[in-house]
Amino acid sequence: MIGGVRVGHHHRIGDGWATGTTVVLFPEGTVGGVDQRGGAPGTRETDLLAPENLVERVDAVCLSGGSAYGLAAADGVMRWLGERGQGFRVGAEPHEVVPIVPAAVLFDLPRSDWGNRPDAAFGYLACEAAGEGPVEQGSVGAGAGARTGSLKGGVGTASVRVGEITVAALLAVNARGEAADPMTGELYAASVAPGEFPEAPGRPGALSAPAASDLNTVIGVIATDAALTKAQCRRLAISGHDGLARALRPAHSLFDGDTLFAAATGVRPAPDAAAFDGLCAAAADAVARAVGHGVLAASTVGDLRAYRDAWP
Repeated sequence: MIGGVRVGHHHRIGDGWATGTTVVLFPEGTVGGVDQRGGAPGTRETDLLAPENLVERVDAVCLSGGSAYGLAAADGVMRWLGERGQGFRVGAEPHEVVPIVPAAVLFDLPRSDWGNRPDAAFGYLACEAAGEGPVEQGSVGAGAGARTGSLKGGVGTASVRVGEITVAALLAVNARGEAADPMTGELYAASVAPGEFPEAPGRPGALSAPAASDLNTVIGVIATDAALTKAQCRRLAISGHDGLARALRPAHSLFDGDTLFAAATGVRPAPDAAAFDGLCAAAADAVARAVGHGVLAASTVGDLRAYRDAWP
């Protein structure tokens, strides 16, 4: 990921549970934006990120399972940040802050017994688990109960360098559409990054799909170490959706709440227009690759098979 950005997961799998929460914690001064394309969103504090609105900085993004119930996980993230005095200052004392924590949720309720869904404790514990360095992928955090088409979904990441600037994507992949050709096993993301993913097994009819879910959603964060404005962050998030369209078929359906956040830590200088356009293209590629990695790293949960079990 990006220097200073920390990611933490908390989830429960087994005994009637398959759901969780992923938190992305940002260094002070990080600028945020968002773009939402699917027809069934579950979100919190997205209007705040509009370029014309007051607050420019974000402290964290909370990604969670549990459908609208899972938005409660963001309460735990706010509590964790508030205990450390991190947030939008509204008073003279160090503790008088309001942490800015936009959030989005995906629909994974069928993976758990009814009533088993993330709450504020999930968000708090995900913060406690957060760290820099390689991010665990697969059936973890918000990807614990994720499903993508006829396969198990999961958390996936990818990053790319554009000159001195890094762009990284972290997604919880829970799409209505397929991430792999059901007849050949070829991951659609492979066309974006030849050689990065396994070759298609090529065995016709190897995947027998269960009935598709009508409620889904891919949610995630695109982060960069460049200095960007709120409007540029939104443009970065918009471009990221191109990556979803390349890696999922179909994408952005009426039943998906696809939402991508973008965050800029500002460590690197602001790019000129041409360089920024390159960052947007890189964001789309990173998102597509993150979809592929999320599906490839996922583990079978119940009768929902992972890619590596359907196409060994």
